[in-house]
Amino acid sequence: MTLRGNPAIPRLEGKVALVTGAARGLGAGISRAFMGSGVKVCATDVDEDDMAASFRGTEGIGTSLLTVPLDVADPGMFADVVCRVLDHWGRLDVLVHAAAIMPVISLDDTSHDFWWKELGIHLGGLFNGAKAVRDAMRAHGGGHIISVASRAGFFAYPNGVAYCVGKHGLEGFTKSLAIEWMPYNIAVNTMGPGSGKRIKPTGMTLEQAAQAPEDVRSTWTDPAVLGEGFVWLAGQPPARFTGLCFDAGMVADALAAEGWNFDFAPGKVTPNPEDMRSRWEWQAQWEREERHRQRPGGGR
Repeated sequence: MTLRGNPAIPRLEGKVALVTGAARGLGAGISRAFMGSGVKVCATDVDEDDMAASFRGTEGIGTSLLTVPLDVADPGMFADVVCRVLDHWGRLDVLVHAAAIMPVISLDDTSHDFWWKELGIHLGGLFNGAKAVRDAMRAHGGGHIISVASRAGFFAYPNGVAYCVGKHGLEGFTKSLAIEWMPYNIAVNTMGPGSGKRIKPTGMTLEQAAQAPEDVRSTWTDPAVLGEGFVWLAGQPPARFTGLCFDAGMVADALAAEGWNFDFAPGKVTPNPEDMRSRWEWQAQWEREERHRQRPGGGR
């Protein structure tokens, strides 16, 4: 498989990204988008067979692409994968946390084991990943951590308590860690696939997708196109955007219409511009208060 990068996106040669949940769907699309822009990618997933099938025939396996099994809920395994990336390429600039499960299940039917499994993937995966990549990113002057967001991180749906808690938790984790790691030049953001975009259902095989009616297939967006939104965010200076939530579909549309250096405005990159502005305002308030606390007699 030949990867053709979008000519509107600059080459990010020398960068290295680790993508979780990369066996199919959006995670696979993000991996391909990064590779198309010249980024070396370690694609990881708990399902080795699906990952092998997804990247079979892809150019650059072993040189610009590693496929590695990873259970994001296992902190030791996550740390080992990061060590493998560093041994192979010597650096790590971007972590994309795309691993997820999205069951439709009532609270009555949610077992304790499943509850912790869900949170272990969504929140534990981000916690383990952030802990594992911190030193590597600091060693090279900073980096980017991007988690896949969802409308379930802002709104509530029935039969999805565990999923909604996980996605809400990602936003809280992101906002807090973004402020904490500002001194390290590590940006921490979330990016959703796009409220107006649809990709092939993750549980559908390529053969099933090929047999789907044309009117259904015509509504699907190539996940690699949405992946360009993640490439754009990872290509920004870390200090420019942190603690924010973006929409990959909207960013991809802006890239297609105006190019890489599009005229930025919150309304172009998120369906919730007021949320983005409120996060900026809180960060600015925190920085003002922190400067005051650090003055002699400022206190805490």
